Amino acid sequence: MKHKDQDLHQEILNKAEEGRTIALATVVSTKGSVPRKTGAKMLVDPGHELVGTVGGGCGEGEVIAIAHQVIETGKPQMVHVDLTEDILSLSPAVCGGTMEVFVEAIKRQDVE
Repeated sequence: MKHKDQDLHQEILNKAEEGRTIALATVVSTKGSVPRKTGAKMLVDPGHELVGTVGGGCGEGEVIAIAHQVIETGKPQMVHVDLTEDILSLSPAVCGGTMEVFVEAIKRQDVE
């Protein structure tokens, strides 16, 4: 796991050096069956690739949308991701659990 954390840290440094404001999303708690566990991280850089994942599917889409808001406002947010929809629903994101994901903006001055 250290290798992935080192890659993520390096990406944060690279993007900060470029002067980009990005968002870091971190799974801070889970309940039930979810695709990723506490500590999973994802970098969101609008117009560029994602680095890492907090689970994929609709839940990750919610987190990405909030990450864009956080980048614009600079205000961190907690995202409640509910993956407990009825198993007969058409949603591909039904895992049976919930996650709390903390999303924060990271700017150049935050890593200097």
